[in-house]
Amino acid sequence: KAVWRDNLPNFLLLHMYYFSPCVCGCCGALRPRYKRLVDNIFPEDPEDGLVKANMEKLTFYALSAPEKLDRIGAYLSERLSRDVARHRYGYVCIAMEALDQLLMACHCQSINLFVESFLTMVRKLLEADKPNLQILGTNSFVKFANIEEDTASYHRSYDFFVSRFSEMCHSSYEDPDIRTKIRMAGIRGLQGVVRKTVNDELQANIWDPQHMDKIVPSLLFNLQQEEGIERSPSPETEKESPVELTERCFRELLGRAAYDNIKNAVKPVLMHLDNHSLWESKTFSVRCFKIIMYSIQSQHSHLVIQQLLGHLDANSKNSARVRAGIVEVISEAAVIEASGSIGPTVLEVFNTLLKQLRLSVDYELTGSYDSFANLGSKVIKVHEERQLQEAVIKTIGSFANTLPTYQRSEVMLFIIGKIPVPGMYPSLGSANTGVEGSRMIQIMLLKSLLQVTAGFQSTNILTALPTSFLDPLLSFTLMEDAEIRLLVLDILISIIDRHDNRHKFSPVRIISDISVLKLKVDKCSRQDNLFMKKHSQRLYRHIYLACKEESSVQQHFESLYTLLGLICVELANEEVVVDLIRLALALQDLALTEEALPVYNRCAIHALSAAYLNLISQLTTVPTFCQHVHEVIESRKKLVPFLLPEDVLVESSKIPEKLEKVEGEVLFVQAKIAEMLGGSGYNTERLATSYIPQITDEDRLSKRKSIGDTVSLQLEMESRNSPEKEQVKHPNLHYTCVQKNVVNVEELERERRRQVVERFQTAPFEEIAAHCGARASLLQSKLNQVFEITIRPPPSPSGSVGNGHGRTRSVPVYEMKFPDLCVY
Repeated sequence: KAVWRDNLPNFLLLHMYYFSPCVCGCCGALRPRYKRLVDNIFPEDPEDGLVKANMEKLTFYALSAPEKLDRIGAYLSERLSRDVARHRYGYVCIAMEALDQLLMACHCQSINLFVESFLTMVRKLLEADKPNLQILGTNSFVKFANIEEDTASYHRSYDFFVSRFSEMCHSSYEDPDIRTKIRMAGIRGLQGVVRKTVNDELQANIWDPQHMDKIVPSLLFNLQQEEGIERSPSPETEKESPVELTERCFRELLGRAAYDNIKNAVKPVLMHLDNHSLWESKTFSVRCFKIIMYSIQSQHSHLVIQQLLGHLDANSKNSARVRAGIVEVISEAAVIEASGSIGPTVLEVFNTLLKQLRLSVDYELTGSYDSFANLGSKVIKVHEERQLQEAVIKTIGSFANTLPTYQRSEVMLFIIGKIPVPGMYPSLGSANTGVEGSRMIQIMLLKSLLQVTAGFQSTNILTALPTSFLDPLLSFTLMEDAEIRLLVLDILISIIDRHDNRHKFSPVRIISDISVLKLKVDKCSRQDNLFMKKHSQRLYRHIYLACKEESSVQQHFESLYTLLGLICVELANEEVVVDLIRLALALQDLALTEEALPVYNRCAIHALSAAYLNLISQLTTVPTFCQHVHEVIESRKKLVPFLLPEDVLVESSKIPEKLEKVEGEVLFVQAKIAEMLGGSGYNTERLATSYIPQITDEDRLSKRKSIGDTVSLQLEMESRNSPEKEQVKHPNLHYTCVQKNVVNVEELERERRRQVVERFQTAPFEEIAAHCGARASLLQSKLNQVFEITIRPPPSPSGSVGNGHGRTRSVPVYEMKFPDLCVY
């Protein structure tokens, strides 16, 4: 009893403190100090704002006793929740201002517990219905996101904030100004989440698909609202619009992406463009990927390109407008990516684009996205497929322009290997497209190759035009399709033109002084000489035979003139100049003798020969040669102006209905030219010899209209070398006789090929094996004959071969033993 009596006042005080808040309010001095300090920062009138003097005391107390931070935070959170529930928003703002100042001032180890209370309060504000509270909570979170914490947090989660800020980005509030403010707050909130978590390995990975699928679409949604959202007159939005803020946030997000995160960051962009059908407009999709390509690290650019190519494959059966939109984005991204690298899979990029080109051709011809047309298939618009094809070709050119010279040469070889070449490569067309599909693929791939060669400048023509590339390319110059021949000529011109001279040869005309053309002429290098020594005769032959094509038009002759002029300027030495003059004179003879050619073609060949001899005569600077060419041209102007390019190689040509016999002073005389150039050191004997091209198997193969029925060239060579075939030789048969009987020869060749194919398709295996064995035996017998020629009798010490009673044993050279000094 005595103890109870002595301590009664203390027990009463404890009872009032714990069980009677009203009484405790009257005894404020007995409350914990941190609560009194927190209560003192709130004024009686919330409009007066935070009591700064008391706030300084609270801050000093928190810094002096950091272990109290968690209690301070919990108490502030309790007061804020009560004020929110009672709609006392003035005190809510004061509480958040106090929390912000405490966060900025305190960086101790105990701040983690304080942060939890802070995030709880921010979450409470974001869950409120009032836009002002949502914006207030967002601003506090953004300030917190800019703080660099000294200690890591293992249990903190930002999933709610990602979801809530993404939801605010899609706000549909009625008032446009408030809607804009809410969306901008959501954007800033997402920016804060990214800053807080992207570099902290202990936090939840913000690059996970579950987060990126919310963040990226929210940013893109606001990025495309440039015209839909009205600008608010408030100073905040006048300073920066939602679109500008979104773009800045998006760039910051992409700039922080590492190698492993590029895919997760780009995939939601592709899905967003798919879901909202934004590929067709092209403008927004191109803008998005420009932001991406300029924001990510340059060494990661090829990853974006690969994802775009994969997305293009995934949409291969979508509409042509969608695919064209994706291709347009790829083209723009390739230009930006030029400073980096396309990556290790360069050929895969071109393979994907060529595959899309082939699929587009199939869709255009079949009218269906499936192998067989059905009632449920989509309607294919031809003009849209054509636009897609042009977009793919443009994209191939954009990619090629980003590559160094050696890689571009590889791409050229890769594309030429994809083109169906008569007798050498199979048809690429599907079973439903047939020959027309193969032809269209040829044209599309040649256009792609032309894009790759545009602007291609190689110092070594041997590497630019290797045999593996030149052989199949030249075979197209002899095809019946005029468009294909013209494309091949343009490709050759692009590769040979290394000093931008091609446009100086157009239009074709007679120029009295070629110095006005300002041609850039360099001395022919050793590599150029080697190239012409190896391939010049083939080039001349294809140019000659291309002039004989009846379907040639003005563009063909202009391209042939440009090609001849570039060869003369870029690759000519003394021997090449002689051959080019012989070729020009041979073209004149061709126009005189080939009466079966149309009148326009014969006049065009005459005009081409005259213009080229005028050019090459001034380049050789031999006065007598120039004088002869000038005299012939002047005679033509007076007598036969339709044999000059000014009257023929124009849109409205002036040619007679029938070409009379051309002779006399209007023709260039080979004997005179040889005599004139001989005095200047040129090879007179070679100049006096007429140029006559030889007809080869390649020419006959290239003349085929269909490449789907052609047999492999190997089968033809096998049949030609077969011991069963009777070989008939005509060594004295003149070239003109071959021309007259070319139809019969082609019929015989066609029949022989049919028999070879029929034999290999129907003959039993044993017969085919025996046939191959016979060819092997024939080869072995030829080899034995070669070895017999090398056999010599062994040297005798006495110098005699023998007494005549017997022949000495023959020893092959490869078995003889030579002294060491004789062996190198």
